[in-house]
Amino acid sequence: MTTTPSFNSWVICPQPNPQANLRLFCFPYAGGSAAIFRTWSDNLPNNVEVCAVEYPGRGRQIKSVLLTRLEPLVEAIAPILIPYLDKPFAFFGHSMGGLVSFELTRLLRSKYSLTPFQLFISARRAPQIPLTKPPLHVLSDPDLINELHSLNGTPKAVLESPELMQMFLPILRADFAVLETYIYTQKQPLKCPITVFSGLQDQEVSHEEMQAWQEQTIAAFSLHEFNGDHFFIHSQQELLFKLISQELQICKRSW
Repeated sequence: MTTTPSFNSWVICPQPNPQANLRLFCFPYAGGSAAIFRTWSDNLPNNVEVCAVEYPGRGRQIKSVLLTRLEPLVEAIAPILIPYLDKPFAFFGHSMGGLVSFELTRLLRSKYSLTPFQLFISARRAPQIPLTKPPLHVLSDPDLINELHSLNGTPKAVLESPELMQMFLPILRADFAVLETYIYTQKQPLKCPITVFSGLQDQEVSHEEMQAWQEQTIAAFSLHEFNGDHFFIHSQQELLFKLISQELQICKRSW
């Protein structure tokens, strides 16, 4: 019988489940932490162990140095995950987490010959589509805060607290730098199914940009759209959990 590996600051499994036969690794959006996924185990099949990845500079990694480029981030995550990949696994990533999980999947394939059974991408345009908006990570603090108001992903209480923003802005600026300095490299498509989720009212990502993920796999592809903005991950959780559960059950039949 396999067990959840011993504690490390990168991977948080809110409800360890040694009997689970699949691990779902969850990757947060820019500025987010593993805490986003703390209740997911309560809403997914009991054969699934949810493990959230904590980026440096927040949560249990509060003392770790912030990373501002994607390649060092995924190269740091990969060896940490290896002890957890002793059973079938899937990835879920929202926004920044979608790009992190995609590049991590490619790294695991090339370096360790490992592939998730399912890749869930949420609210993140396909990686081959270049950035068109001006970068946010170079903005002044006041201008960056104005942008955060429009993105609707930061609680008002945080935005209006100078003390909290003093802690939060460096994290968010580093995460935006990870995204905005990313350069896509064309490689062979993945062999795992990709399921993408998007918000119909998302001003950051279009239907076409989400549909373009189909080019990244030779396996099954599906796109599900929700009523909601960029952060439908919070407002549409019941439907999101239902769709993830259905996909994981389909995935289970192929083990």
